[in-house]
Amino acid sequence: MKLGRYTRWAALSLTILPALACRTAPPAPVSPAPGSAPAVSRLPPVPAVRGPLALHVVYPSAGDVVDARDSSFIFGSAGSGDATVTINGAPVRVWPNGAWIGWIAFPPDSVMSFDIVATTPRDTAHLVWTARRARRRTAPTGAVWIDSTSITPRGDLWLPRDENVTVRVRAAPGATLRLRLPGGMVVPFVSAAALDDVPEAIRAFDRDTTNLRRAAASDRYLAVFRGEHVGADPGPVLGRSPAAAGDTSSAVIEAIAGSDTARVRWPIRLALLDTMPLGVMLDDDTAGRGNTDSITIGRALQGGTYNWFFPTGTRAAVSGRAGNDLRLRLVPGLDVWVPAADAHPVLLNTQPPVVGSLTLTPRADRAVLRIPVSERVPFQVTETERTLALTLYGTVGDVNWIRYGSPDSLVRAIAWSQGADRSVTLTVTLGEPVWGYRTRWDHGDLLLEIRRPPAIDPGSPLRGRLIVVDPGHPPIGATGPTGLREAEANLGIGLALRDMLTAAGAHVVMTRVSDSAVDLYPRTRLADTVNAELLISIHNNALPDGVNPFTNNGTSVFYNHPQSIPLAMAVDRALVARLGVRDLGVGRGDLALVRPTWMPAILSEGLFMMLPDQEAALRSPEGQRLYAEGVFEGIQQFLRDRARAP
Repeated sequence: MKLGRYTRWAALSLTILPALACRTAPPAPVSPAPGSAPAVSRLPPVPAVRGPLALHVVYPSAGDVVDARDSSFIFGSAGSGDATVTINGAPVRVWPNGAWIGWIAFPPDSVMSFDIVATTPRDTAHLVWTARRARRRTAPTGAVWIDSTSITPRGDLWLPRDENVTVRVRAAPGATLRLRLPGGMVVPFVSAAALDDVPEAIRAFDRDTTNLRRAAASDRYLAVFRGEHVGADPGPVLGRSPAAAGDTSSAVIEAIAGSDTARVRWPIRLALLDTMPLGVMLDDDTAGRGNTDSITIGRALQGGTYNWFFPTGTRAAVSGRAGNDLRLRLVPGLDVWVPAADAHPVLLNTQPPVVGSLTLTPRADRAVLRIPVSERVPFQVTETERTLALTLYGTVGDVNWIRYGSPDSLVRAIAWSQGADRSVTLTVTLGEPVWGYRTRWDHGDLLLEIRRPPAIDPGSPLRGRLIVVDPGHPPIGATGPTGLREAEANLGIGLALRDMLTAAGAHVVMTRVSDSAVDLYPRTRLADTVNAELLISIHNNALPDGVNPFTNNGTSVFYNHPQSIPLAMAVDRALVARLGVRDLGVGRGDLALVRPTWMPAILSEGLFMMLPDQEAALRSPEGQRLYAEGVFEGIQQFLRDRARAP
């Protein structure tokens, strides 16, 4: 899994210098994570390599921009395991195969220089390596200032006439701020003191909670107004915005401190929507090429994580737009953001669509709930262990009949309720834990297909199971200190897992069997097309800049939907037992390979590519076998548990 930004092997030229008259300190020990016991590694030993010095840096590589507060990692290889390595005078650990990784203080400069020295009893190598640091905001000096880059919103914005516009900016603490609008209105800013943000990488992956401490920020201000155009016309809300001819906004932000005043223009083109409601129909294949998944992604926050999946043909009302993102109103008080490019104008029905009587049809491998709806409305499915709740937004219910058909042990009960926000929720209670489900439109009806769990033999739980194994990447992926690409390691593990599953009686379909690039959508589409009962994606990890790899490495398994939690937990336990590394646990992730709902789907992150001992294990057949055995045993235990579940 590529969590950091390093992706390739960078072989750097070096200069062999006469032996330096200095000795380096011994390598720093690897520390366990705070509050955790040291893991007992079961990985194969790192092979010893002796040879001429050959300094290489993998990360940060040429052109990388490092985004770290004050310390981060740098790693590569010295070519010989008896070398000592220092970076800017600080010793870094070298493994028997010559791989090294250091957690060091990074220079504060925009262009950082690393003086790397490698020494053996035979010779010395010296390399000066540079990398760029990500630009961070620094408070200007002086009595009064305004950070023009901090102003939000900015760019093109379309909002209803009765909606408040909140403007945020950073400026000199204690200053008096005001917003001068082109119509003559003057809007005062108020102080909005807050805590500094924690970088998302630190919050998501750093186990050291001391790094979550935040300082108070007294340089933040906000102002609120409504009902006024600002700047040039950005054009129609569903059209392409006309190019701006320079800074055409006449709105100005002023900051006053004593006799000093600072002024900046507010870079905005704000238009007010017409009072007539505007409707759109969603279609992600505007070019008509037929190579999309016919799903438009909805987000609760502009630029946020995926939360809704709207099939082509879904209709909704427009409530605003910011740049290339369109805001849709599902029900009063609930808005979602979608790509504006996926939306096409349609005339909305002024009467809410009606949800009619329901029909359940039991089939050999699924139960199909047919839901008549007079329009293709937005909807969402949520699940618990034994329920599926389907919410149809902006609808009214006229569910006179619920027909169950012939008796079926899978579906226990179906209920419906009308929400005060004009939405209908259908709740399906199951007799067994959810295995899988999916939705699709069939002309004017919405079909909820509920997958029947397979019949599992507790004594031979893998016999007859259809499992898709996905060796994650390429393209992209992480790279280890000696140049092992994650895609290579994942493929070796995937093929070993395939052989183990096949020997136990499972039918295995691989997403790839060679070092070839396969995009994400074809992988998930394959699992759905072949009717896979499980989807297992094999990955190995890396960390973002600024997260200490010595205290934050280990095994983790990710899922997206609750139905996959038991499988993720079983595989995580088995992997930790086999590999003997720290247990980072199970986590939910917004990852493409675990989003399918038709089968339990997990993504394993067994080891860390960036750590030399773990990279060496992933390079060896023995290490790949250990990883595959852990996944195999976890799958087997999950199936055995499900076979015995009441």
